[in-house]
Amino acid sequence: MPYLELTLRCSETTQPRYENALEDVGALAVTMLDAEADTSNERAILEPGVGETPLWNELVLSALFPADANPLVLLAALEAFDEGLDWSDASFRKVEDEDWERAWLDTFKPMSFGRRTWIVPWNHELPEDAQGADAAIVRLDPGLAFGSGTHPTTALCLRWLDQLADEGRLAGQTVLDFGCGSGILALAALKLGAAAAVGVDNDPQAIIATSDNAERNGVSIACYLPEDEPVHSYPVVVANILASALDALAEVLAERVAVGGRIALSGILHGQEDELLVRYAPWFEQLNVTQDGDWMRIDGVRRA
Repeated sequence: MPYLELTLRCSETTQPRYENALEDVGALAVTMLDAEADTSNERAILEPGVGETPLWNELVLSALFPADANPLVLLAALEAFDEGLDWSDASFRKVEDEDWERAWLDTFKPMSFGRRTWIVPWNHELPEDAQGADAAIVRLDPGLAFGSGTHPTTALCLRWLDQLADEGRLAGQTVLDFGCGSGILALAALKLGAAAAVGVDNDPQAIIATSDNAERNGVSIACYLPEDEPVHSYPVVVANILASALDALAEVLAERVAVGGRIALSGILHGQEDELLVRYAPWFEQLNVTQDGDWMRIDGVRRA
């Protein structure tokens, strides 16, 4: 059957309120895209950091309702749900019946990171370049709430892991993915030769997603909420969250890295890196900064 689609632009701060309102009045699905991105580009897929949605300043929200829904009645219900939201720019259109989930997945293509790492959706054949004997293949479908590799913050971490593997620093090691989301970084580490991986996230849905993705990829990831996490030190730690969280968790993350171990910090906007370099300097040396568009990655080695 056809659907009624509501589309609205909103800001980073108001997005959760709009989404809650849409779901409360019966939206069948809510998707979020970067308002400044070309929606034909894979980078338009939402990848929020742990505890943060979204990563962009402005988004386009699209919600699907049954075709017979009355737009005026919907607007009245939405305005009543949260009187502080502005629905004056909302637009409606009828859309034809199609497999919306499949159409969404079709925007997600195989992607390579570094020399060996590939993220390939389940509905795609392996690209020819990904069929080498040493290729590290992670099968993953995009999600609205978790990482799929399309955002620069995730890409920066995937390339870092790929480089560690090339340097022989990943084989046989245990990796901590702090703020694991979909588990994409832990999965990539395992496919690149890590012996074990641990995922930590404060969102229970992320724990479910990571466990499910690990099972589908034929590997195992020990997943924990922060309050349940056994505290260990690891030779490799990656934290793809946001700068504010990285600042607040500096001591926690430093404690998780073994002496001589390596850490990668991502989710940092250009201009936020200097403060974090100072913040992490007491525990880490050989601190490097790598940039991808507006986003930065910091990596370093744990001091003795």
